[in-house]
Amino acid sequence: MKKALKVVGKVLLGIVAVLAVFLIGTCVYDKICLASEKDLLENQIYGQKVEVYGHDMSIYVSGSGDHTLVFMAGSGDSAPIIGYKNFIDRFDEDYRVVVIEKFGYGFSDAFDGSRDVETRVAQNREALKKAGIEGPYILCPHSYSGLESVYWAQNFPEEVEAIVGLDMAVPAAYDMMDEKHIASESSVYFWSRVARNAGIVRLIAGATIPEGYSDMEVKSAMALVCSRFSNETFANESKYIIHDRTLIESQKMPDVPTLLIISDGTVSDGWIGFEMDYASGLTDATTVQLDCGHSVYIEEPDKCEEAIREFMKGI
Repeated sequence: MKKALKVVGKVLLGIVAVLAVFLIGTCVYDKICLASEKDLLENQIYGQKVEVYGHDMSIYVSGSGDHTLVFMAGSGDSAPIIGYKNFIDRFDEDYRVVVIEKFGYGFSDAFDGSRDVETRVAQNREALKKAGIEGPYILCPHSYSGLESVYWAQNFPEEVEAIVGLDMAVPAAYDMMDEKHIASESSVYFWSRVARNAGIVRLIAGATIPEGYSDMEVKSAMALVCSRFSNETFANESKYIIHDRTLIESQKMPDVPTLLIISDGTVSDGWIGFEMDYASGLTDATTVQLDCGHSVYIEEPDKCEEAIREFMKGI
């Protein structure tokens, strides 16, 4: 028995040693890569910086036209401008297109203040103002930023011409969230940052970048993911989910022309039902359901473009 325990101990010790060497290696490699990527982070390939609340916020503006499409990122997107670039290039000959990178996202600074929906929308509005982009806007949110769009339209209706939801989240999608869920998410974000700082994220980040991007876009996206993934500014948004949902649901839903492009619903239980129920409460709502995953504008760009252009004919 003692001999067997010694053998097991040596095996376990060997495994621990191999893991330690592996983690040290990934960490050192990541730090070397981050140093080489410094210029990529300091000199963004698209967009500009504007000062918002004393910090730099990144925003991309292109094209011209009678309507302004403002694209808003889903939760935790490390590179919104690059991620949206291929899709929004389809529209900038006919419309002015804008991508906002919130604090903690893309090339924007970190921000240690409140991340509630009131603050996020106020900062979005300030960024547009500083960039010289006047409303009204057609808000085009993906996922979590749907809450920001709904709140924006509720409280500043003169600024919102319409909403185009790219599988956007509606308030009811978060009705099941409680403090236990939020604590669980906070734990996930913490360990995700640990994985990023250990260099593990770099090993898998490449597989998360869709095809069709230039070498420079891929390099910039990698630099952003490996330096910003699950950062505290973004992670702090989850602490306000209950507050945001309660605030939005206490007000009347904004009855503006709305297009909901909906995924196959695999993102969350009941997702499609939440979307359809939201649409049923509006006077002018169009729904288009696609057989694809949550990132509809990446997985089905042609169908999304077709739906948006058809919707725009009625605006």
